[in-house]
Amino acid sequence: MRRSRRSFLAAAGATAATVGSVALAGCSALSTRSDPVRVLAAGSLQRALDQGLRDAVDAPVAVEARGSAAAARLVADGTRDPDVLALADVALFDRLLDDHWHASFASNALAVATADTSGGRAVADASDREDAHWYDPVLDDDAALGRTDPDLDPLGYRTVFLLDLLAARHDRPGLRDAVLSRDQVYPETALLSGFETGAIDAAVVYESMAADRGYDAVDLPAAVDLSDPDRADAYAEASYDLPDGGVVRGSVVEYGATLRSPDDDVARGVFETLVAGDYLDAHGFEVPSAFPRFTRDAPDALAGR
Repeated sequence: MRRSRRSFLAAAGATAATVGSVALAGCSALSTRSDPVRVLAAGSLQRALDQGLRDAVDAPVAVEARGSAAAARLVADGTRDPDVLALADVALFDRLLDDHWHASFASNALAVATADTSGGRAVADASDREDAHWYDPVLDDDAALGRTDPDLDPLGYRTVFLLDLLAARHDRPGLRDAVLSRDQVYPETALLSGFETGAIDAAVVYESMAADRGYDAVDLPAAVDLSDPDRADAYAEASYDLPDGGVVRGSVVEYGATLRSPDDDVARGVFETLVAGDYLDAHGFEVPSAFPRFTRDAPDALAGR
């Protein structure tokens, strides 16, 4: 099924944002530090942090957005030292970082955004037909698909999971290799730019990205969109081999954040607002009622214990 989420665009008052850029939130005379609180975050959080978090805190905030795996590696090797780290896959906290605790604060789902091009319309039309699937025009070279790098970004390896789960669902062995090619891989900023200019007909995105930007999108079933906790075991059947020898497996999309400057009251206030989730709904994220959910080794004062 195809759906339009353009109403979100008007509701959120969204404007274009560039992933990887630095944006400053509003300052307050009450802040006890003159330098901004540094937030290194998943690219898919950029707009929500710039347009939602910035209005909710009384402190300057500098947001740098990157692919989550790349961001975690920058922290792990000491290249970046943010006050707050917010990632699109909570597994990265254990896999790449020494400070394992985090707070889960949002969820998401995969979707296939479709551009207003002949290829984009072909993908959308195929998704509405009983005798076809959205990826058929890609297989037929009638539509150009865009995606992010699975070695740098959870959205990239979740795209791989999506195709593996679709292969099992539709009895299409080898679907992943048939659909994917290296020339489809873009940094997130280039992916969205190519999509918006029509250079890319369809793109695998998070539902929040489609909603927040008003993209038309194929609404994927819960069996493959990585949104349903009751299907976690089925999602785990999909996997991707990372270049460092590690393996990531399919799981429910879950965003997490950790505070790396726990003794800084201003940074703590920004972190607590970030994980509270009140600003996320307007940007298309899901916030389960149990969130924020802290891991057991989180500081008691932050976790409310």
